[in-house]
Amino acid sequence: MLILDDGQVALGDCAAVQYSGVGGRDVVFDAVAAVETIEKHIAPLLRGASITDFRSLAGLVDSFEVDGRLLHTAIRYGVTQAILDAVARSRGTTMAEVVRDEYATGVEIAPVPMFVQTGDNRYDNVDKMVLKQADVLPHGLINNVEEKLGPHGELLAAYVSWVRDRIIELRTTPSYEPTLHFDVYGTIGEAFGGDVERSADYLVELGAAAAPFALRVEHVIDAHSRDGQIAVSAALRAALRARGSSVQIVVDEWCNTLEDIELFVAAGAADVIHVKTPDLGGVNNTIEALLLVARSGLAAYCGGTCNETDRSGQVSAHIAMACGAVQVLAKPGMGVDEGMMIVGNEMARVAALVGARARAAASATADPAIQDAA
Repeated sequence: MLILDDGQVALGDCAAVQYSGVGGRDVVFDAVAAVETIEKHIAPLLRGASITDFRSLAGLVDSFEVDGRLLHTAIRYGVTQAILDAVARSRGTTMAEVVRDEYATGVEIAPVPMFVQTGDNRYDNVDKMVLKQADVLPHGLINNVEEKLGPHGELLAAYVSWVRDRIIELRTTPSYEPTLHFDVYGTIGEAFGGDVERSADYLVELGAAAAPFALRVEHVIDAHSRDGQIAVSAALRAALRARGSSVQIVVDEWCNTLEDIELFVAAGAADVIHVKTPDLGGVNNTIEALLLVARSGLAAYCGGTCNETDRSGQVSAHIAMACGAVQVLAKPGMGVDEGMMIVGNEMARVAALVGARARAAASATADPAIQDAA
């Protein structure tokens, strides 16, 4: 919490992803040690600082080193959230407007599609998602070959078909056409021995099972290194296009930092880049990454992890809107309701405020013109 000189309090939450320490990520977060680090190093840096712009102050914190090392990603994540909030409060605007203006995103601030995850309650939670008309679903948590994918992929194929049928059965209007997005945690590669061609054939089958809904599949094969992941993801994407398939590849593991994302984008190694917000450290990096991906012609997914908080979910909503992300993760948790309420309501509030200000500005501009004409 940053206490401003006018008594306002700006908020940010330090958080790390559920799967810390793997896939090229930072080590497991120690909150007790983080408090000590913040009190010793970050508090003196920020006390008395002038809140003039977000980018410079966030950059200072994000690049700050202790004993020759950057601060843990979770610390940089939480502190820069608070800085973004502080700048917004000092200007009397939303965080989304700060991002839009400082980064010249050129994006109309409006709600973006929400991606909702089922956790292990893969059936009841799909019903919730459909009845609430979630934009992207169900994630599925397909993290085990024997129990969730099937040795030959048969369990996931059956589940994809069930999700498709359940949407058609429960939807109240044919115009509700969500995108299907499954995170498979590398299990397809595990089941098919890392073979790109066999994996591509299987994804084509999943695409047919998902029809008429669009299909995205996240982390199909784990290549155990960043360079390996870039190569295998690019090859898989090319194999799908060669088959005339519209199934989209989403990258997550080994694509953790802004530098990583730049390399994946340059290689065209995915259709959708999961910008996993806590992994990037400062939210300034999340903003840069989302804009880089979008401007490259790929789809920018403002994601994260179930292991976050209401506050980090709200801040992510502002950033996703300001950057025109293709989708934003409903977070925290995997219970559907909480994530959709926290992120969805925040986006609705932001859109209402920005819209009201735009209408007020238009009226103020129009009145003198009307008087002159009279």
